[in-house]
Amino acid sequence: MRTQDGEVLKTKREWDEELPALNGNAAGIDVGNAEHYVAVPAGRDPEPVQSFGSFTADLHRMAQWLKACSVETVVMQATGVY
Repeated sequence: MRTQDGEVLKTKREWDEELPALNGNAAGIDVGNAEHYVAVPAGRDPEPVQSFGSFTADLHRMAQWLKACSVETVVMQATGVY
């Protein structure tokens, strides 16, 4: 991470050491109006970040993928009203 002046604050490794994972079986979902971006822990899938549409069939595909990746809980983030 860098300041606006370009000074390095912390390396990725330092951030990883300071911020340990609280739940190794969690995924993150960025909820959008037309598309949702989902990230699972590294090593669970060759493509750990995927996008899914917002229709029911897309949500079922997302749920199947999360189950296949052994995800037990999700965190959702949205900036709009849904």
